[in-house]
Amino acid sequence: MLHLTIDGVPHTAQAGDTLLHVLLAARRDIPHLCHDDRVRPSGGCRMCVVEIEGEPRPVSSCTTIVTEGMAVRTATPAIEALRHTNLSLLAARYPAEAVAAEPERPFHRLLARYGVAAGGAPWLERYADDSHPRLGVAMDRCISCNRCVRICDELQGQFVWQVWQRGERTHVGSALGGSLRDSGCVSCGACADTCPTGAIFDRGGAPASATQWTRSTCVYCGVGCQMDVGSRDGKVVTVRPAQHPVNHGHLCVKGRYAFEYNHAPDRITTPMLRDGDGWRAVSWDEALDHTAAALRRIRDQHGADAIGVLGSARATNEENYLVQKFARMVIGTNNVDCCARVCHTPSAKALKAMLGTGAATNGFDDIEQAHCFLLCGCNPTENHPIVGARIKQAVLKGAALIVVDPRRTELAEYAQIHLAVRPGANVLLFNAMAAAIIEEGLVNAGFVARRVDGLDDFAAFLRAYAPEAVSAQCGVDAADIRAAARLYASSAPAMCFHGLGMTEHTQGTEGVMALINLALLTGNLGRAGSGINPLRGQNNVQGSAQMGCEPATLTGSQPIAQARTVFESIWGGTLPTTDGLDLMQMLDGAAAGKVKALWAFGYDVYMSLANQHASAQALGQLDCVIVQDLFLNETARAFGTVFFPAASVFERDGTFMNSDRRVQRVRAAVPPPGDARPDWWIIQQLAQRMGHGQGFSFDGPQAIWDEVRVVWPAGSGLSYRRLESESLHWPCPQRDDDAHPGTPILHGDSFAGATRARLAQIPYVATPEQCDPDYPFTLVTGRGLYHFNAGTMTYRGANAQLEASDLLDMAPADATRLGLTDGTRVRVRSRYGEVELPLRISPRVKPGELFTTFHRPDLHVNRLTSPHRDRLAHTPEYKVTAVCVTPA
Repeated sequence: MLHLTIDGVPHTAQAGDTLLHVLLAARRDIPHLCHDDRVRPSGGCRMCVVEIEGEPRPVSSCTTIVTEGMAVRTATPAIEALRHTNLSLLAARYPAEAVAAEPERPFHRLLARYGVAAGGAPWLERYADDSHPRLGVAMDRCISCNRCVRICDELQGQFVWQVWQRGERTHVGSALGGSLRDSGCVSCGACADTCPTGAIFDRGGAPASATQWTRSTCVYCGVGCQMDVGSRDGKVVTVRPAQHPVNHGHLCVKGRYAFEYNHAPDRITTPMLRDGDGWRAVSWDEALDHTAAALRRIRDQHGADAIGVLGSARATNEENYLVQKFARMVIGTNNVDCCARVCHTPSAKALKAMLGTGAATNGFDDIEQAHCFLLCGCNPTENHPIVGARIKQAVLKGAALIVVDPRRTELAEYAQIHLAVRPGANVLLFNAMAAAIIEEGLVNAGFVARRVDGLDDFAAFLRAYAPEAVSAQCGVDAADIRAAARLYASSAPAMCFHGLGMTEHTQGTEGVMALINLALLTGNLGRAGSGINPLRGQNNVQGSAQMGCEPATLTGSQPIAQARTVFESIWGGTLPTTDGLDLMQMLDGAAAGKVKALWAFGYDVYMSLANQHASAQALGQLDCVIVQDLFLNETARAFGTVFFPAASVFERDGTFMNSDRRVQRVRAAVPPPGDARPDWWIIQQLAQRMGHGQGFSFDGPQAIWDEVRVVWPAGSGLSYRRLESESLHWPCPQRDDDAHPGTPILHGDSFAGATRARLAQIPYVATPEQCDPDYPFTLVTGRGLYHFNAGTMTYRGANAQLEASDLLDMAPADATRLGLTDGTRVRVRSRYGEVELPLRISPRVKPGELFTTFHRPDLHVNRLTSPHRDRLAHTPEYKVTAVCVTPA
C-alpha cells in the first residue's frame, strides 16, 4: 500500500496504479479525452495534467505511476489554464454544429465546462463513410485522440483504423484505405463506444437516446457477456458493453447491435390456436385450457411417455428448472431434453465420464495466463467473438497457438501450427498426438503418477496410431502432428477450447474423450491457464441441461437413481420410473407413432435438426405441437397446433449460466408487448390447469431459484443477493458465512468423486457418410459472425445487410474445375435432399471440402444433412455430409 496526498488530503493506492485511476477513485473530476481503461494509456491529449510536488512541469496523470509520498495538485489556476489552452487547440477546427447537435458527447461536455467554443472547418477534408449499416464515420469531428485505433488494435485485434500522414495533416482513416465495409471491420462497435466526439458513431440508437439503463446478460452465444441495456418509452434503443471479467468492456456485433428483433412488427403477442391452415388469436384462458385438455387426453389414451418436453437455451435457468419439473411431476415422464443434445451433450458426457463433472474445467480469466492454446473444431472470432478476441490478444503477446480445423479460420492465420484435419477424423488425429507425446517422452510423469491410471495399456493401444500410420487417413502430415504434440506438451499451462467441430460427429463424445487424454498425459488439468473447455453455442445451453432438461439426470446433473429420494421429498410427489427419451429419440418415437405431443419453447426444432425430411415426417405425425416463442418460427408454421407468445430476454428476470460455469443475472429492461408473458408464468399457468398448483405457485424467478439452490447443493451458495454484485462459478456450495468464493478451476487436487482419472482407449470408427463419384465433396456446416442459428433474431435487423445470405464456400481449384464463378447460384445435393445457395470462392477451404452456414430459414440447409448420429449421445452429425454441386 502506498501513501500520497491529493490536494492536501491523504489517500492510499496500490503499487502499479496510475495516478489517473487513483484520482478518479478519489472522486476528483479529472478531464481526459485520450484515455480508456480498456487500452494502454497514451498521454496524448494532455487534458489530465496535474502538478506533482518536486516535478518541474505538469504531468499526464494517465501515464504516471503512483509513488510513495507523492503530493498531487489537481486544479490549480495554472493547471486549469493549461487545460483550457489544450482544449482550445483541439476545438479550433472543430465543427460547431456537431456540438450543438449532440451536447452529451464527452468532448462537447468538456467544451461547455471550460467555456471553449468550437472553431469551424477542419484543416483538411476529412474521411467520411456512409457504407456501413452499423457504424457511421464523420472524421471532421476527429481530435486525434487515437482511441479508435488503439481499441481496435488492443481490445478487438482487427487493426481496422490507422493514423495517416504527419503534422497538421495527421488524420485517422481505414487502414486499407477504402470503405469501412471493405476494411476487415467485424462491426463490434468498440471504436464508436470509445470515441469521445462522434467521429465514429452508432447508426442505430445512441447512448444519449436512452432514459433508463439496465444491467443484463447477452442472449446470443455462451460467453455470457455483460451489457447495459438502454431503453426509452418501453423500447430498447441501445446496448453498451459493461466492464466485467467475462467481456472486459467489449461486445460483438450481435450482442451490441442485434436487438431490433425485440420490437419487430411480426412479433407474436397473442396466444393462438391452429384453425385449419391458419391460426386463430385467443385469450390466455382459452389457449391454456385447450392445451391442458389436449395433454390430459394424450396422457390418458397413450400414457405419459407419449409426451415430450424440450427446454430452451434461450430461457433462464429458472424457466428450464420449472419445465423439467413440469414434465416429471405434472405429465409424469422423463421425456425432457434441450438443444444441448444437438451441440454439446457429447462434451458433457465425455467430461463427466472421465473427470466427473460435465462442464468446462477452467474459466475465461485463464486465457491471459495460458502459454499455449489448442483450438479444436471451433472458430471463436466468429462464433464466440469476445473469447476469440481475448485469445488473439494473448497470442499477439506471445502465447503459442495450435488450430485444429478443416478450414483456415481467422485464428489459424495467427497459429504456429494449423492442423487441417479431414472432417470426421478427429479421433485419429488426437490419438496420433497422444502416441507422439508418449513415444517422445513428453508425458508429465509426476502428474500421471499422482492422478492418472492406465498409462501402460493406453500406450500399447496407441501403437497403431503413430502419426506416420494415420497421417494419410486424417489428412495431416505426420511431422505437423508431432510438432503440435510437442508444442502442446511442452508449453504448459496449455488451454484447450473446443466447439461443435468436435462434437457433431458420429464419434463426437469419443473425440472429446481423446482430447481429455491429451490433457491427462500432459498435466494440463487442475491449474490456471489449462483445461478442457467446450465453447457452448447458445447463451444458456449450459444452464438448460444443468437444470435437468435431460432425460437421465435431474437438476445439477444428478443421476435420477441417486437423487430421486431428495427430489421427491422436496417436490412432494413421485418421480417417473421409466427411462426418458432424448430429443432424437422423441423424434424417432413420433415417426413410429408412439410419441403424440411435443412442447418446445425458444427452440425451432424443425429448422435446427439435421435431415429435414426425416424431421418433417416425424413432426407431421404428432397430434399436438406446442410452440412457445417470440415469432412464428418454422416449426410453428409447418406443424404447430398451439402458440404461446413469450417474453424476450429484455423483458424478464432470472439467471443464465455461461460456458465457464458462471451464473449471471438477467434483468427486465422493458415490459413484454401485448399478451406476451415470461416462460415461467406460462409453465405455472399450465401446471395449475392440470391440477398441480402446489409446487408451481412461485411469485417470481427469485423464488424459483431459491428452490433450485435447495435441490442442487453445488449451487446452493449462489443467492440472488450475491449474484447482484459477484461473478461466481459453480460449484459454489452454501457456507455458514455465505461466502464460498466459487470454483473457477475444477480438479485442482482430485477429480469429482475420485482422486484419479483413467485414460480412455478410443478406437477410430469411420462415419458411414462417405464421398463417392456421385457425391464427391464433403460439406461442413456451421455458424457465421453476423447471424445466429435459425436467424430468428439477427435477420430482423441491419445484420441482414452485413451478411444477406448463407453462402457455399468452395476452394478456387474446385470452382475452376467445375466452371463456376464467385456469386453463381449453385445446386447442392446430398443423398437426403438439395438446396440452392450463392457460391463464394474461398481459399479458406481445401479442395474437395465445402462449408456453409445454416441461418436462412428459406434456404433450409438442413435438407442436406444426414441421419447419422453420435454413437453415445445421439447428437446429429452436422459436420460430414457427402454432396455434389452443379449450377442452379
